[in-house]
This record gives sequence, structure tokens and C-alpha cells, in this order.
Amino acid sequence: MGNLQDVTASTWDQEVLQSDTPVVVDFWATWCAPCRAMAPLLEQVQTENAGNLKIVKLDIQRDMAIASRYGVKNIPTLLIFKNGEVVDRRMGNTGGIAALRTFTGRHL
Repeated sequence: MGNLQDVTASTWDQEVLQSDTPVVVDFWATWCAPCRAMAPLLEQVQTENAGNLKIVKLDIQRDMAIASRYGVKNIPTLLIFKNGEVVDRRMGNTGGIAALRTFTGRHL
């Protein structure tokens, strides 16, 4: 998934919970075709909102404990964090696109 930053259990707090800007976390796995299909859109949104929004990805196979902590049972799932708190949660490509449209105020 191209240019999106990977987060892991060791970088979660710093990159997501303590971020000064809102963070979209893409919960994904390498075997998930819908996750891979959504990646270019996420990269585009990241580029268009540089400095105002950060998009990161978390591989649920590598860090299942974080996915479990936030109740992520299906992928793709996007969680939007602001000031360390979840402010939106969407599942699937359609839900993820809707969340990004709402949050960025853009028509994707």
C-alpha cells in the first residue's frame, strides 16, 4: 500500500493517539482485496490533505491486539481519531469513502 505510513503496537501511541492532526487508521491485511482497492483513494486523500490529516495503515495480522482493542472485526475498517479519541468508524470500501467525504468535506 504505497505511500501510507505503517503503524504498529510500538508506534501506535505516538503516531495515532498523540498526533496533533486528525488521523485516519486503515485496518487492513495483505490478503484483503477490498483493502488493496481502497489504497489509491487513501493515498490521494493523504496527498490532498497533507498537514491537516494523516492517514496510516495497521496490518491486523501483525497487530491483532490493537484491532481487538477498538472492536475491529471486519476489514477494511477506517477509524478516524482526533485528540486521541475515535470520532468516526466505518467498515468496507463504501463506508470508508463516505467517512472520508464527511471528514474532509470533499466529494471523492
